[in-house]
Amino acid sequence: MTARRILAFPDCGPRIGGGHVMRCLTLARALIDRGAAVAFAANPPAQEVLTAFGPRELTVYPVSDDLAEAVPQAAAAAEAFKADWVLLDHYRLSAAQETELKGPRALAVLDDLADRPRPADLVVNPGYGRLPGNYAGLVPEGARVLAGPPFALVRPEFAAHRDQALQRRREGGHLKHVLVSLGLTDVEGITARVVQALEPQLEGLVIDVVLGDGAPSLKALREQAKTDCGVRLHVDTHAMAELMSQADVAVGAGGSSVWERATLGLPSVIVILADNQRPMAEAMAQVGLTLAVDARAPDFESRLIAAVRRLIDDSAFRRWLFEASCHACDGLGADRVAEAMLG
Repeated sequence: MTARRILAFPDCGPRIGGGHVMRCLTLARALIDRGAAVAFAANPPAQEVLTAFGPRELTVYPVSDDLAEAVPQAAAAAEAFKADWVLLDHYRLSAAQETELKGPRALAVLDDLADRPRPADLVVNPGYGRLPGNYAGLVPEGARVLAGPPFALVRPEFAAHRDQALQRRREGGHLKHVLVSLGLTDVEGITARVVQALEPQLEGLVIDVVLGDGAPSLKALREQAKTDCGVRLHVDTHAMAELMSQADVAVGAGGSSVWERATLGLPSVIVILADNQRPMAEAMAQVGLTLAVDARAPDFESRLIAAVRRLIDDSAFRRWLFEASCHACDGLGADRVAEAMLG
């Protein structure tokens, strides 16, 4: 079936973050560029992300925060939109609820876990080391599985900045910028916690901090930025590719932004904020693509400081991470997934 109308249903919330919405938006743009029509079924937090980052003409069907209400609402939206496909980026649904959403349509699932049955026609799991065989017995016979970093859903502006960023890193030079970007929703105020731990360690460096307008950390960080010229805030920024290109090292979340940083060869520390982020973050750390620190560890701050200091002080290690990460992902995964859906 040739997909021309797609309804996306991503999860979103204060404890989940906005990464699922941003990932669906990235794929939506690639689909729209190829002539498809895309709409979203969105709960209130997802609507906020779509308002800030989605195209103006995007059709959005509001759904409840309550999943018992949201699933039939999303299924009705798919019917109203005359969708050929439902695009699902959600971990809190049962197989029965996913089947209800699918209805007579094709179902594409964006996944990171490979830990449960999915009634999908297409599964996309960009996790490091993932293979189609990880879904043996979990998807219907004949379902397609696109696995591994070549299918990471990275916004096109990152691929556009790739050559310039890689050239700058190969030329080297003095470190100037540390990027802290832990998700727009700033789960449990993690951004302020990270900045307050690192700021005394980064004298002479600029800390570029990215977060959303509703982030719990924003008030405290605005107060800090008034007296600390080394801390620069970027709220609901549309310039992430530029900020990552200019950064020398980064502290980032463990979701899809991992592949944005890899596309630009940015040496990074992943802060693990959720259980679904752990397997990929730890696998990447084991093979030397990044460093990883668990935000829930009792000694989180000391581990974080040690990891960032290693990035700053060890130029050979920093160079290793740069070369390894930029070869892991080229930033063109959204084009490959869109072709798979439309072709």
